Amino acid sequence: MKIVIAGAGEVGTHLAKMLSQENHDIVLMDPKEERLSTMSSTMEILPVVGNPTSLKDLEEAGIRKTDLFVSVTPEETTNIAACILAHSLGAHKTFARINNYEYLQPKNKELFEKLGITSMIYPEMLAAREIVTAVKRPWARQYWELFGGALILIGVKVRDNAQIVNKMLSELLMEQKFYHIVAIKRKNETIIPRGNDHIESGDLLFFTTTRNYIEDVRLLAGKKNPEVKKVIIMGGSRIALRACQYLPNNIRVKVIETNKEKSYRIAEAVPGNVLIINGDGRDMDLLMHEGIQDAQAFIALTENSSTNILACLAAKRFGVYRTVAKIENIDYIPLAESMDIGSVINKKLIAASHIYQFLLDADVSNVKCLTFANADVAELVARPDSKITKKAVRDLRLPRDMTLGGLIRNGKPMMIDGDTQIQAYDHVVVFCLDTAMRKLEDYFN
Repeated sequence: MKIVIAGAGEVGTHLAKMLSQENHDIVLMDPKEERLSTMSSTMEILPVVGNPTSLKDLEEAGIRKTDLFVSVTPEETTNIAACILAHSLGAHKTFARINNYEYLQPKNKELFEKLGITSMIYPEMLAAREIVTAVKRPWARQYWELFGGALILIGVKVRDNAQIVNKMLSELLMEQKFYHIVAIKRKNETIIPRGNDHIESGDLLFFTTTRNYIEDVRLLAGKKNPEVKKVIIMGGSRIALRACQYLPNNIRVKVIETNKEKSYRIAEAVPGNVLIINGDGRDMDLLMHEGIQDAQAFIALTENSSTNILACLAAKRFGVYRTVAKIENIDYIPLAESMDIGSVINKKLIAASHIYQFLLDADVSNVKCLTFANADVAELVARPDSKITKKAVRDLRLPRDMTLGGLIRNGKPMMIDGDTQIQAYDHVVVFCLDTAMRKLEDYFN
């Protein structure tokens, strides 16, 4: 498959890096040569200096033989124009990053399809949805529904009080079968666990389970589950605005924004359960006055990553149970984790993961790159006579950096253990380090 990516910013570069692990012909184009020069020499990508709205530059990038054209420059108008031109020159499918929610409304979808834009992504909307998920389940670091909710992936940080701490996975397998631990993030290392691995206090565990057993996983991890009644958001960004619109209206929300004019604009757009306060969210006296000690969740969404991290640390000192920080500098994410920030929102990673999901072969219906774990989750269909169906899981000799988290068979969710035999047309959840994505085809095709 030939893929042309326009825009060598963090979204485009991260997406190109993800796709370079597979057998695709990838071109990354950008008007600025210095952006392209920062790419690793190990990435199998052809850098092209060019403007995605130039017919000549698109031609030179080989647009007529392109299967997928993705435009993720910072400028929405550039992305839309580039997709229209790419389509007119022969690109089979196009994908545009946008900044206007109006374009995603169903009534406008047909218009953009006629113009040649196959799909669009609004990163702020996806980020806002992740924030709402974090607020609804404050005890989980990550919560993700697979196969429409038939299987659930939950990331939980365990402490000394968790009953599973200091136990080996082989012991846990003998006791329970309603969950599967698919990965352990320990400090800066991601472990795909086996039976002889054990759990330590401070580990970030990723469980797969079914909807009926979510509460059991919470109790197993020793987590409280406070009802979120009050949320404080620092920074009146577009993500904040969308989050306010998506949060349940029985939650009281306060948004603290430094810019007075912006505060007035936001106040006109948010629902009645949201109060806009003009002030500095770093002011401890202001936070006390607005009742941070009574809030269950604090969300920092300013444009400054370090400010967001420090604000979340301050909120935790006031006793706030759940903190979420927007961190646009990818290098800061491990720092945030080491400081025990509850959840990280990174628009670039969210956007790249969403587009990656769109670009993968039809059999890989969903992929998410976990923010804290250098890993991917994929939903795959086992084809008849594929290697994955030949033996019981324990005899498949799966790579060390890959594990099977659960499956759907005839509409019924099931956990997977060593005795499980994958059958043709089973829908299987695979968890693997990012280096193992290219190995999946060998097992499932």
